[in-house]
Amino acid sequence: MKRAPQFSSLLMLVLCGGFPGNATTAEVKITPDVVYGHKLGLAMTFDLFEPADANGAAVVFMVSGGWYSRWVPAEQSAGRFKPLTDKGFTVIAVRHGSSPKFSIPEAVSDVRRSIRYIRTHAERFKIDPKRIGVYGMSAGGHLSLVLGTTADDGNANARDLVDRASSRVTAVVAFVAPSDLRIMVSEAKDRLPAYARYPALTLDMKAAATYSPLAHVSSDDAPTLLIAGDEDKLVPVSHSQNIAKAFAEQKVTHKLMIVKGAGHGFRGDDLARSMDAMVVWFEEHLAKK
Repeated sequence: MKRAPQFSSLLMLVLCGGFPGNATTAEVKITPDVVYGHKLGLAMTFDLFEPADANGAAVVFMVSGGWYSRWVPAEQSAGRFKPLTDKGFTVIAVRHGSSPKFSIPEAVSDVRRSIRYIRTHAERFKIDPKRIGVYGMSAGGHLSLVLGTTADDGNANARDLVDRASSRVTAVVAFVAPSDLRIMVSEAKDRLPAYARYPALTLDMKAAATYSPLAHVSSDDAPTLLIAGDEDKLVPVSHSQNIAKAFAEQKVTHKLMIVKGAGHGFRGDDLARSMDAMVVWFEEHLAKK
């Protein structure tokens, strides 16, 4: 079987734990493979990274590139979260049902459940259920935006206690994120040829609209930082610009950071500045009130 290409060198690093300094340290407690749900007889899991000086806020990372969600040993992932754990944030790396077996609607259902589960078990994880942020890159950024724009307060009559919890998040950071699937699916006019290589985008136009964050922006959306490269050929900067405009119209707190000369992945100073901006955003919006 021919494998779909990786979105970028950055996403390969993110998914495979290749950032420098990716060994665990004594200051961070790692709990791998926490089960947040089941489907088809299989467990859905996340990894938990708890700093010794935890500040009570959680940042949830969407493990997703091209809507593929791959497992790596948690110890290999600790380094990529160091900018956050150094500031006292508890980091939770969530995996969803991966393409090509599972589709975007199923991935969205999974990550929504992960937020409900984390909120339900906030005391166990020593976090404030009102201080949960989320971020991701590319497909992970899309899922982060979905959580920020289409959350609900849970089903009070659900038999499962987890389903009674809210899927709302307090703040979002979305790197190079698709915001409008309606221009990416096969029915779309002038669709970029590269999108045909991603099975997750095999959606009809109705489903594409349902899972397009741009189509669901409203005044109660979470504060969102958008980070995009102006030379991105896979997810053009217009995705971030268009949803930033929609946020402005709805008076949603947001910021658009455009990285000049960057494509779909960031390196060196561009990556460092982007990560610093993410940490500052979460410090501002997840601070204890």
